Amino acid sequence: MSAPLKLGMVGGGQGAFIGGVHRMAARLDGQWTLVAGALSSDPERAAASAQELGLEPARSYASWQEMARREAARPDGIDAVAIVTPNHLHAPVASAFLEVGIDVICDKPLATSLADARALQALAQCRERLLCLTHSYSGYPMVRQARALVEAGELGALRLIQVEYAQDWLAEPVEQQGQKQASWRCDPAQAGPAGALGDIGTHAYHLASFVSGLQAEAVCAELSSLVTGRQLDDHVQAMLRFPGGVRGMLWASQVATGCENALRLRVYGSRASLEFAQERPNELIVTPLGGAGQRLTRGRAGTAAQAQAATRIPAGHPEGYLEAFAQLYREAAEHIRARREGRLPAESSRWLTTAADGVAGLAFVEAVLASHRAGSAWTPLQQGQQQSGGEAA
Repeated sequence: MSAPLKLGMVGGGQGAFIGGVHRMAARLDGQWTLVAGALSSDPERAAASAQELGLEPARSYASWQEMARREAARPDGIDAVAIVTPNHLHAPVASAFLEVGIDVICDKPLATSLADARALQALAQCRERLLCLTHSYSGYPMVRQARALVEAGELGALRLIQVEYAQDWLAEPVEQQGQKQASWRCDPAQAGPAGALGDIGTHAYHLASFVSGLQAEAVCAELSSLVTGRQLDDHVQAMLRFPGGVRGMLWASQVATGCENALRLRVYGSRASLEFAQERPNELIVTPLGGAGQRLTRGRAGTAAQAQAATRIPAGHPEGYLEAFAQLYREAAEHIRARREGRLPAESSRWLTTAADGVAGLAFVEAVLASHRAGSAWTPLQQGQQQSGGEAA
């Protein structure tokens, strides 16, 4: 086995949920070692966070600008940087590291505007560096199984796509009570122009696109801020038109009382349908027309090669969120190694979520915002790449 690649991190210091998730996922398969970081915009908190994680003081940076410059100059500098900051920093941080030749693993969304996302994609291609996005739900083995079934034509001609993502953690104005994760997500200066739409609506849209292989052509959407005084949307409902006459609906809400993390996808074809629920990630329900539903489970014989490649432990032992996240880090490492060795990445890594997915997500966000402003009028998406999970750039 090759030596682990060296990872740096921007953001993710003390009190940050997603930074810890990235660190656990990165080290799960032994592909990465965290060696450097600019872990907070507060220099004292950054230093304290680095000490807790055992980083060398010399590689704990007070700013991401300094980190990009100094790590690029080191002979043992980082191989990639993980960006786990609030949304408004994703594009400038990613740009700084790509400019100096460092690969980027970015939390979603890729940017706060479609123009910035496209500029990042172009920069990554120009610098010939990996720019991937951690749409973690695409890493579940049974999501990979679902995509394989669609690609193989097992559902027949696709007709309907229904996706929903329901949470209740913002059902009260917790951002006004000092809750850190809520505060920045409800602040347009840090989250961008989209609230629940950007936070979980993009996950729902990506899951629908990833499994179906389709990007929406147009949306008819309504945004709501159901908690009094909230600046950004906390509830999204949208109708979707996909190529080939396929129709869809998307619902994303962070004020759905009683829901924890209820991400659910249903895809209906002319011959069969499938259903995946993130809170039951080790199973996939496939139902043929006129027949009984079949429960497919992770790790069983007969699952697709892509699902097997994302499976780590035997059937019956539950795998979950961290393993799905880790799959993306494993695939990012494979893409970087393949480029350096002058070969194609392994077939099992071809569904890594990349900048193309980030561009598609921002095209969706901007179309939903435009539709809402126009009184829920049908609004076309500014199309980028047509298939989710493609070439790394």
